Amino acid sequence: MRDKLIYRQARPADAEPLKELAATTWSQFEIVIGAESWAYLSNALSKVNYSTLIDTSYGAICEVGDTIAGMAFLVPNGNPTDIFPADWCYVRMVTVDTAYTGKGIGRGLMSMCIEHARSQHEKVMGLHTSEFMNAARHIYESMGFYVVKELEPRFNKKYWLYRLDL
Repeated sequence: MRDKLIYRQARPADAEPLKELAATTWSQFEIVIGAESWAYLSNALSKVNYSTLIDTSYGAICEVGDTIAGMAFLVPNGNPTDIFPADWCYVRMVTVDTAYTGKGIGRGLMSMCIEHARSQHEKVMGLHTSEFMNAARHIYESMGFYVVKELEPRFNKKYWLYRLDL
């Protein structure tokens, strides 16, 4: 029997499993960005406070059985960064467990975020991604996101700022 994909909003009890998902899933990029960059990224990932993300943003989760197979967080407008203007909402931490790639989970999570942004009357949604995340870039572009500009390289790789007008 094939496992059913269940999509839902993140709950406080998900914080630790989400941190573990990020740590294991993002490790696939170590060989792409190199040991030194991976040490920096891995350290940054370990400092992400998922409890705070769950409390302050919209967390989209996909479960397969009792396993969290993917996540994405939509940060509402009013939370500017060095990349995102204050009037944009933006997506962070789009992650799909490598054991579940190719099942449409990334697209499902992004659809949840877009739907939630529209329900909150957001006008612009942003995200940033890199040349080593081509599968994700394809999904974003097929959903209507477009490149606004190339960002400063990170981990010696190209990064782009994407936008979706809601």
